[in-house]
Amino acid sequence: MRYVRVRGPSGISSGHVDGGRIVLDGGATVEPLDPDTLQLPDGYTLMAPFDAPEIWCAGVTYERSRDARVEESAVKDVYTLVYDAPRPELFMKDAMMRRTVGPGAPIAIREDSAWNVPEPEIGLVLGTNGRIAGYTIGNDVSSRDIEGANPLYLPQAKIYAGACSFGPAVLVPEDGVGAFKIELRVTDEWGKIVFEGETSTARMKRSFEELVDWLVRDNPVPQGSVLLTGTGLVPPDDFTLKPGHFVEIHVPEIGTLVNPVVRASELREKEYR
Repeated sequence: MRYVRVRGPSGISSGHVDGGRIVLDGGATVEPLDPDTLQLPDGYTLMAPFDAPEIWCAGVTYERSRDARVEESAVKDVYTLVYDAPRPELFMKDAMMRRTVGPGAPIAIREDSAWNVPEPEIGLVLGTNGRIAGYTIGNDVSSRDIEGANPLYLPQAKIYAGACSFGPAVLVPEDGVGAFKIELRVTDEWGKIVFEGETSTARMKRSFEELVDWLVRDNPVPQGSVLLTGTGLVPPDDFTLKPGHFVEIHVPEIGTLVNPVVRASELREKEYR
């Protein structure tokens, strides 16, 4: 079952996907233009499926991510060591949705970075006692040049206004899940594809359960938090996100997360008006 949250003419409602339609709480229905991507008709907007109290990230969980981090970094051994170590890299991305948006809302790039990339990932929705209650799509937007200059700059490369998005739905499977296929496409303001690629969670070095186990060790992560599990899709070094780009992340079982790109300063200006 896929669960969503929709803003429509009557306000904001939660609901679930039932075949080719969305059934909202209260019984009203919405017919998506595309049940696979969950694109909605005019007058309806998908929101983040819920407000996560905390969003955490795991890093260097794919060999491709390890190689990219080694290539970008002035301190190369640290990423090889964490890829091979029993303990994973884990860090907090956001709390109380201050820097996180849902489908259709703008994600951002830092003004002081010249090399910004999307990081498409599977997000784990955590229930009680670290149980995996569902799955969503996440985008851990990152400034590769800032992180590459020094690993201690990781918080500045990862944590700023508009640096994260997730949605458009939460998948709660009746049975266990297999590997997820993750597809990424970035287009410019004219619709031209500037980067596309795909990967699979089958290429992950660590399991979802292993990452969650490390996250909740001696750490009171609240129910409803999200853990993004790392990316296996890394654009080439000559690619950077720019204002006007659109980032589309598609996972067939979940839907498509689409976000336009703006400068982070634009989001901060709106926040403080």
